[in-house]
Amino acid sequence: MRFIFMHRGNGLFPKVMVPPSFSAEHKAMEDKKLPYEVDLDSHTLPEWMAPLEAHKKNLTILQGLSGKMCTVGHHSWCSSLGVYKANERNSSIKWATVDFELAKLFPSPLEHIELACFPTGGGNARGGLNGIAKGFSARGPQQPNYAFGGPGIAVDEIFKSVSTDKNDQIRYQLERKVLEFAAGNQTELARHINGIERQKVTNYANSIEDIRERNRKIDLMTDIVRQHVPKLESKYLNNEMDTFTRQVGHTEVLLSSLISGLTNVVAFTVDELGHDYTGITGIEKEKVNMHDIGHGKPVKDVSAEEVRRRTELHHMELVNRIVTRLKSVPEGNGTMFDNTMICYFPSSGETHHAHGFEFPFLIMAGDNTPMNLGRRYIRLPYWGTEGHKTLGNFYTSILNSYGNPIKHYGDLDPGLKGIQTGPIKQLLV
Repeated sequence: MRFIFMHRGNGLFPKVMVPPSFSAEHKAMEDKKLPYEVDLDSHTLPEWMAPLEAHKKNLTILQGLSGKMCTVGHHSWCSSLGVYKANERNSSIKWATVDFELAKLFPSPLEHIELACFPTGGGNARGGLNGIAKGFSARGPQQPNYAFGGPGIAVDEIFKSVSTDKNDQIRYQLERKVLEFAAGNQTELARHINGIERQKVTNYANSIEDIRERNRKIDLMTDIVRQHVPKLESKYLNNEMDTFTRQVGHTEVLLSSLISGLTNVVAFTVDELGHDYTGITGIEKEKVNMHDIGHGKPVKDVSAEEVRRRTELHHMELVNRIVTRLKSVPEGNGTMFDNTMICYFPSSGETHHAHGFEFPFLIMAGDNTPMNLGRRYIRLPYWGTEGHKTLGNFYTSILNSYGNPIKHYGDLDPGLKGIQTGPIKQLLV
């Protein structure tokens, strides 16, 4: 099974998730945030979701999840994937984020790949857009993951073992020799020290050995990996690319990594509040400050809500690209998409200055997904009302369905009364 977690900054308005063809009765229930469920088969999707119309039977729109136990607002760090309050300090990371928990259930040579459109003005990563920096997922307690900021460096690092460039091959072999030396050196050093220092050095040695084992597995897959190296046009390798181009380039890397079998889990930060957007349809040359968009400021004659709509439409074009490509790759008696789940959601809640009352989710699930998903609009009971569910309940549902019997994933909400633990039963098969 494969999992793709696509999250965006600056909030995702619950109101834009509602199909325009809903009845007056359902619209009234929506306005009051009352729980209900609708089959999407006879309904028109919101205009920005139009690229998914052909895949509607695989689509679930899930509303009403809360995340008040997370860090919300401008930046969320790894909160929305870990379900706890986090900040820029590693010490705030309590446990592995849900994507890494799923990676443990479905092992692969690279375990997990993270791609990001980094912020440059505050937020999770600072500095260049095209390098490798601290990402938005976590491997474990106090262990941040690292993400690829540019498609070019992602290709260079992920597919370097099968590069046809002579210099790349020399570098790869040298790296292997360095790792071999370092592993032996750290193991020998650990024999001569005690206590916490010995534990630290042992951890270093084990980490290096994990990388060496990963490389050995990749070497056994050389032929199939070489078939799926992404063939990116020069515009996807140019460090001056616009945001829309960067997102497409990352999507191609994501697809190649999944199809080649190098990983089964990808986290993709399609944007972050501190990322200055470029390439937006109709205002391609403008550098758009998403913080200003969050405060309703127009860009030239384009309203803030229209800027949101155009970026979200582009995100759905990316999702369509992923689903369409995976549906074209045979696997077993079906296709790769049959064994794939995609989640698209906001990093920090329902609005620019979110309070965590709602985290809207758009879910694309293949036919072999062991959950009750597909062709459904679901609004769960609102925060504070009987039957309300949180991000933790949702992630518990996913983990339970795929083989992790955890009682509850994530922190609880101290503002809620009653039992908060466990999965969402209506999503279980």
